[in-house]
Amino acid sequence: MNLVAASALYSTLAAFLQSKMHKVRCLSGANLAKVFRGLSMRRKSSAGRRSAPLGSRILNNPDDVFKHNMWDHVQWTEEEKENARQKAQENSSVQIPLKEQGTFDTEAEQYWDKFYEMHQNKFFKDRKWLFLEFPELLPSKSQATTRRQGDQQTKTLLPTGTDMESETRHCDHRDASPQHTRTSDYPRACQGVSVEKNEDDIHTPSFPGQHASFRILEVGCGVGNSVFPIVNTIKETDAFVYCCDFSPCAIQLVKNHPDYDDSMCHAFVHDICDEMASFPFPLQSLDVIVAVFVLSSIHPERVQGVVNRLSTYLKHGGIFLFRDYGRYDFTQLRFKKGRCLSENFYTRGDGTCVYFFTEEEVHDLFSIAGLEELQNLEDRRLQVNRGKKVAMHRVWMQSKYRKPFPPLPS
Repeated sequence: MNLVAASALYSTLAAFLQSKMHKVRCLSGANLAKVFRGLSMRRKSSAGRRSAPLGSRILNNPDDVFKHNMWDHVQWTEEEKENARQKAQENSSVQIPLKEQGTFDTEAEQYWDKFYEMHQNKFFKDRKWLFLEFPELLPSKSQATTRRQGDQQTKTLLPTGTDMESETRHCDHRDASPQHTRTSDYPRACQGVSVEKNEDDIHTPSFPGQHASFRILEVGCGVGNSVFPIVNTIKETDAFVYCCDFSPCAIQLVKNHPDYDDSMCHAFVHDICDEMASFPFPLQSLDVIVAVFVLSSIHPERVQGVVNRLSTYLKHGGIFLFRDYGRYDFTQLRFKKGRCLSENFYTRGDGTCVYFFTEEEVHDLFSIAGLEELQNLEDRRLQVNRGKKVAMHRVWMQSKYRKPFPPLPS
């Protein structure tokens, strides 16, 4: 699109939105009208819109705002960006004293155990959208996977699509069980890889899932809202799922789930920030690592070490799948003064913590760990409470990074 055509389109859209603005104010009040100022709701131009699988529901007409709970690919005006920056600067101007910050590390397990004891597995929705955004979770790159049954092969199709509205209904609290920065002495189920003899008297490693041809690890699994959609989809494949969380209560809830099957899933207690803790599988044995709303709960100074260590367990060609909070998400801007631990890092009223990433930070995080970028996107959406006539700007990061193959010998 040339500059003349772009300018004409801009003028046309601006005039149209201006004519509709009075109706929008009548629907939602002055505060919501600000959300639609200028062209903040327009679809990205073909030149600027990335090819991302982050939804296709575009709000072209502000009158339609309350027809759905979520709108995709929302752009912000420069004024909205500046207002968000100022709001974040304001709510971080008063930080929690350093001598008090340690509590959020030492008592992290207790905070989350109390949470799971209260809510059990009823707080979060299952993430049925996972395979839409992360098809790499399937052993095959195609839409069907195969398993060997004698001399025959059968196929298992992908589940039908669903959006992420159920995931984001809990936007006002938390999105996943975090792995805090604390190292503790709680009992661990991950005692490392054992060694035993086979029939030929040759020592070989023995570990859960050792015979699987495709292995997935989810870190910070909580009560299994990602695990069980994965398990139920890969049942007819030669895949195995590991899932860990530092909350013993959460892991017990996973094991008590009716879909838990230790022949294809292994849940264990693990603090991913503990440098001395071992995993129940060897290095370079994983095809996929999944971290959904987990790394944001770790102190920013610790995150790099966590990603570095996790990456050593990926096979060459293995994928690290990441989804988490983005800078200036609605949940960041509504923090009150006195909840900030450090820049863009906050603690909630229940003691859990959250950091808000940028694209550049995510890129550096995984690149320093030696992974190559496949996808690194800022997912901007408008979440709508149609009952209360309230709209909220949501910002998430979604990324995929691959462990490269070593160079061929010359």
